[in-house]
Amino acid sequence: MAVQSTTATSIFTGFTADDFDVFAAPGLEARMSLLIERIRPKLHELGDRLSPFLTELCGEPMFPHVAKHARRTINPPNDTWIAFAPGKRGYKMFPHFQIGLFGSHLFVQFAIIYESDNKSVFAEHALNQMDEIMTHIPADFVWSGNHMVPGGDTQGELGRDGLAQLLQRLRTVKASEALCGIIIDRNDPLLLDGEAFIRKAEETFRTVLPLYKMSF
Repeated sequence: MAVQSTTATSIFTGFTADDFDVFAAPGLEARMSLLIERIRPKLHELGDRLSPFLTELCGEPMFPHVAKHARRTINPPNDTWIAFAPGKRGYKMFPHFQIGLFGSHLFVQFAIIYESDNKSVFAEHALNQMDEIMTHIPADFVWSGNHMVPGGDTQGELGRDGLAQLLQRLRTVKASEALCGIIIDRNDPLLLDGEAFIRKAEETFRTVLPLYKMSF
């Protein structure tokens, strides 16, 4: 049975050019002020809308975590995001789902980053289920080995050998990561239709759900 969204208390308005232009603001203080004013309320809205959906999809409570960038003292952030994870107090140690923005695009993805102890478990399971991944994950979904670098390679570009190399590195290199999902250009009209975007995010999370389940 398909998982349905919970009834929203308000319509999500989507993302505009002003949201992406935040990352062109010079200096930490100015950029953080704009980020808090323009983007963070929308990330909290996405948390309210999508946490119930992901809780039902995953079969366990999934809690929203909006990036605070609290450790930054000099360099302004180049991106921001909301993560959904089974931990109430944090997400970095867990395999999780993300929605976030760089200045050039928005991303919706599964992520397992370097702080997680589940990296080798996911890598082992994924390497053993390469046929399922190559069949189930669309060729235009983007894989990345570093959450701090925008973009990545599509599964079609990587091919089986390239994906295997990424997963082997995840299994053996402490600082390695694996992220997989979609990238939506900042000028894509989909982003202006908030409700259509939420449906796209839900569809993407359904698609990468098998990767999340391989992490345990």
